[in-house]
Amino acid sequence: QGQLVESGGGLVQSGGSLRLSCAASGFTLDPIAIGWSRQAPGKEREGVSCISRTDGRTYYADSVKGRFTISRDNDKNTVYLQMNNLKPDDTAVYYCAADSGMTWYGSAYVLGENKYDYWGQGTQVTVSS
Repeated sequence: QGQLVESGGGLVQSGGSLRLSCAASGFTLDPIAIGWSRQAPGKEREGVSCISRTDGRTYYADSVKGRFTISRDNDKNTVYLQMNNLKPDDTAVYYCAADSGMTWYGSAYVLGENKYDYWGQGTQVTVSS
């Protein structure tokens, strides 16, 4: 049974940086996509970024383009989300998610379509103004 464990959240001032990590384990096959979503209080969950297993293609939500970078270390089965120039609007619980299927859905992972079938427990990111 696949498992995702996030780490790296915390409290940071506006303009600061954080790096989130998502360690994947227990998957029979490496997930075709791993990504990050976030949910702020009183708001719907939104896709943030995703990365392909096969060729490293990445997608980002418009709200984080140019500030966030997703990457993966296949040897460590870990996906990272480097978040720079953080803003108070980035405050949310960040969830790592994985798609264990066989089809790559590209931008759908960050456009509100839930293509993931595994989720982590979430890590809190708080950005103070």
